[in-house]
Amino acid sequence: MIELNFSVFLNAPDPAQGELAVIRARGADAGSFLQGQLTQDVLLMKPDEARLAAWCSAKGRMLASFTVVKLSNEEFLLILSRDLLAVTLKRLKMFVLRAKCELTDVSSEVCVEGLVGSSAQNAMNTVAPRADSMPAIRLNDSEMMVFLPAGQIAQRKVPRALRIRMTAPQEGVDVQHVATWNALEISSGIARLSAAVSEAFVPQMLNYESVGGVNFKKGCYPGQEVVARSQFRGTLKRRAYIVTSSEPVQAGQEVFDSREPDQPCGLIAQAAQHPANGFVAIVSMQISALDSPALYAGSPSGAQLQLQALPYELLADI
Repeated sequence: MIELNFSVFLNAPDPAQGELAVIRARGADAGSFLQGQLTQDVLLMKPDEARLAAWCSAKGRMLASFTVVKLSNEEFLLILSRDLLAVTLKRLKMFVLRAKCELTDVSSEVCVEGLVGSSAQNAMNTVAPRADSMPAIRLNDSEMMVFLPAGQIAQRKVPRALRIRMTAPQEGVDVQHVATWNALEISSGIARLSAAVSEAFVPQMLNYESVGGVNFKKGCYPGQEVVARSQFRGTLKRRAYIVTSSEPVQAGQEVFDSREPDQPCGLIAQAAQHPANGFVAIVSMQISALDSPALYAGSPSGAQLQLQALPYELLADI
């Protein structure tokens, strides 16, 4: 039987165990600095709110993705994949220049715990519904909850949340629970970028504009022209979709359409073992491949992929 009521530590003192890492941006210019770097309008965020965001290259390709938590007007947490921490922190610091903003790895000072099922739902019941995709609530001076889009297992919606505490993360990580967390994250249709696919996607290729990860009304940020042009000129040719497979698949593998096996039609953005059986993944691929009689990962004769329904509507390009 699949366990869908649990909590699991997602960062840990041992980098080899932690799935996530945390960067803190703090200082009088922290908000304006992040405003000029991310696809999200962090200045419009209220304290104790959370949002999805991407950080892009000048060519509009996603370098990293974040869950951005605004603690105050001068302090933010950026939660990202552990394997992107070092390169992201180093590169972000290069753009601080004279801004009053200190960027620090606080993965050993902030505990990020994933809540699944009833524990997430019980906390969620205390929060008034809001239009944003990641409502949050401050529990006390050192603890808050961020409510994430639900995952899905066997057509059952599974509530998810992050409990963020200003304390050292716990020792030990339940590997099976982490795997289930990752599968639920993928089934929500929102990919978390990892090192295997950094710089592979424009945000719309992962549907970020459809899940609240891109604000088209804010000011400039790296890659903004490319991102805006993709949206407003009707040039979106690739989208993200959920797939399952009975065979192992992994992020970074190419996807092939059986009708055109000579060249890939897409790329796996994130993958995990499914808690019931097989594997589940998010693929970014050409929209035309939706009509393919068969899709394969890794090679034209690799693991066969089965398309699953997205849990949200895709925004049309303009």
